[in-house]
Amino acid sequence: MTTSDADGLLAEQLLRLTRRLHRSQKRQLESADIAITPAQSRLLRTVAHYDRPPRMADLAERLEVVPRAVTSLVDGLEAGGRVRRVPDPTNRRVTRIELTDTGRATLRSLRDARRAAAEDVLAPLTAEQREVLGGLLSTLVDGTDPRC
Repeated sequence: MTTSDADGLLAEQLLRLTRRLHRSQKRQLESADIAITPAQSRLLRTVAHYDRPPRMADLAERLEVVPRAVTSLVDGLEAGGRVRRVPDPTNRRVTRIELTDTGRATLRSLRDARRAAAEDVLAPLTAEQREVLGGLLSTLVDGTDPRC
């Protein structure tokens, strides 16, 4: 097998693993009766990373999407009571997005579902194998060698 063939096989395996992880997480969320799209989940996590409620433009920039896409996502999350639009205290023309208690509870459920999905997918691996896999994935994600 050539290096190119081996790399192609690895890429396919990573895609299949990602899909399996997503399916498992989706099942976890469904069993917890949490209806949220992957895009809404990503927006909710992004809002939570800010020290203060972000502007819609901040979210669009961070998510690398057009502002209209953020508006649609916020509309859906707001309808579910997970976020709310609030006026900026220093500029009344600006609207900020803040998490509600329901949004924070949803984030906890998302973390629990992700953790359970990972446990499901990683179950065949020993602790040592998981550590090695974590190091390899960090290298791929960060583009650096964690041993250095």
